[in-house]
Amino acid sequence: MASQEIERLAGALARLPGLGPRSARRAVLWLIKRRESALPALLEALATVQEALVECRTCGNVDTTDPCAICADPRRDPRSLCVVEDVADLWALDRAHLFTGRYHVLGGRLSALEGVRPEDLTIGKLLDRVGQGGIDEIVLAMNATLEGQTTAHYLAERLEAFPVRITQLAHGLPVGGELDYLDEGTLAQALRARRPVG
Repeated sequence: MASQEIERLAGALARLPGLGPRSARRAVLWLIKRRESALPALLEALATVQEALVECRTCGNVDTTDPCAICADPRRDPRSLCVVEDVADLWALDRAHLFTGRYHVLGGRLSALEGVRPEDLTIGKLLDRVGQGGIDEIVLAMNATLEGQTTAHYLAERLEAFPVRITQLAHGLPVGGELDYLDEGTLAQALRARRPVG
């Protein structure tokens, strides 16, 4: 048995997404074995982030500067805005380097079951950004869940009043996916979104 302090560290790590109790214990053992080099670097990085972490007032991204690096980047196309549910979605899309515009983080998605209403999200802030002008296209990058699609539909209705093109991420067959392994919802969406060949 490990000491209470080590167990407490393992318990704290186990609460992180993607780490269960066994993975957390392995991480703690790795840190203990490398306590002279890895542990101080990790502690310093955590302390630095804790002190410097801010939420971007423009888009809702989490960064160490406000505005965030994405909003402050002059190479980004200010006429194109991608709306995402959470910061994790923003980071995933930006990692792909396929979208060159700017982002807006809603802070969640509409959900009657969880009691999340439009006023609980940053929809008002989004409408204010669009109302200021200069945006030509809004990409609704909601997750392909019932709540995500409900949120996208609600946003599309609210954004109809503005002279902007509203698009949505395509849903359907994943690259490399085999039909036999796909669920009915994915297959149905792929059939609805079919397009001509050639």
